[in-house]
Amino acid sequence: MLHAMEPSALDTFRAFRNSLYNCLHRRADALFELTDALLTAESVPSPVHLSLQPSHRRGWGSLYNALSRGRIDAQALRRLLARYPLAGSETPVYAVDVSVWDRCDAESSPERGFYYHPSRHSAGQPIVAGWAYQFIAQLNFVRESWTAPVDVRRIRPAQDANEVAAEQVKAFLRLLPEEEEEEEEERVTPLFVFDAGYDSVKMQQGLEGTPCQILVRLRAGRRFYADPSLTGPPAHTGRPRRHGPKMKCTDPSTWPKPSTEYTCEDSGYGTVRVRAWANLHPKVCAHEGRGSRGPLPIVVGTLVLVEVERLPRGERRREPKKLWLWWDGPAEEPDLDLLWRAYIRRFELEHTFRFLKQTLGWTTPRVRHPEQADRWTWLVVAAFTQLRLARACVADLRLPWERRYDTGRLTPIRVHRVVSTLLAQLGTPAKPPKPCGRSPGRPKGRLSGRAKRYPVLKKAA
Repeated sequence: MLHAMEPSALDTFRAFRNSLYNCLHRRADALFELTDALLTAESVPSPVHLSLQPSHRRGWGSLYNALSRGRIDAQALRRLLARYPLAGSETPVYAVDVSVWDRCDAESSPERGFYYHPSRHSAGQPIVAGWAYQFIAQLNFVRESWTAPVDVRRIRPAQDANEVAAEQVKAFLRLLPEEEEEEEEERVTPLFVFDAGYDSVKMQQGLEGTPCQILVRLRAGRRFYADPSLTGPPAHTGRPRRHGPKMKCTDPSTWPKPSTEYTCEDSGYGTVRVRAWANLHPKVCAHEGRGSRGPLPIVVGTLVLVEVERLPRGERRREPKKLWLWWDGPAEEPDLDLLWRAYIRRFELEHTFRFLKQTLGWTTPRVRHPEQADRWTWLVVAAFTQLRLARACVADLRLPWERRYDTGRLTPIRVHRVVSTLLAQLGTPAKPPKPCGRSPGRPKGRLSGRAKRYPVLKKAA
């Protein structure tokens, strides 16, 4: 079901599909038709069911061959996704988070690790064995469930998520299109938001000198220290003091006067009070490497406290808690109104993960090798981006009991319901399949043998 389409929106959607096809190299036609089948299928019980879609003109065997032997230019696809950002605020805001593809019983799959999972448990612990993927997605400040994934990488079990995130952010900033030259004071600095699973010290050290802002959530029991010069003149004997007055997040009596404060009224949260303390640093307890014997680093940043009067509708039975954040950026003072709203919008990435897993079937295939999972992940991200670009080209097809939405506010579920009509109208750049006869299959009497087993890798202590 289509409406009077804007030429710019339709041309943008068509240009993205053509550019996506150019990012697929080996088995490009099969990979592209697999992406179209993802867009048109109502559900994905298994990958082989996608071969039954009209948009997938090839046999079911080509689907698995494309995942096994296909090749996707990941760097070209990253550049393509960076050219189609969300239209929103002046300062671009990105969320960085990890989602796990659980493969607990896949003993023949290599490079699996143990990761935290909120709902699944193993031996009474909230951990699963599988592959962890780290996403970077752009956020907006409109109340909707759309995000724009721009990059995804698989974290190996021996890798540190903080180091991978720093490298991923640096690589993404190099891909951003450079438009006209702007003056130094008018240049917009992007903001990257991290959950409490990331280390604020490691993230700040890894992104030092990078033109970006970081905002990391902290646990409530942290302690921070001011400059030692605030305690008075240094002593004549002994080692110079490295830490100043202590600030305990759980003890308001130790809080000094905030350097910046902001208060506003919000329809969902009521009165919002944001306070910031600049030039604080946490105490680093250990060196990165053993035997360095050097002084521990002092990482100075800004501590932010967010307090709200109430929680939004649906969560008001719970008491609001204090939100502690750590900010660092090239500016002298942070934009407190931007910071608290940016972290609240970070939870939209969780809706994207749920849609990718439940509707597009991101973690449904039981592939053996992680390289196959990487290709499938890129196809799912490309399909979700096409849904976002097609939102302005389709009309709503709601069920009788559903709420009526305007064209610009369609949810991913609503767009996924009607995008097949748009694909049928535009066609596909993939070439039609060539009949090649029946495959001879496995020779008679030959067995494939027992697959090699791989243990789940654990990080070294």
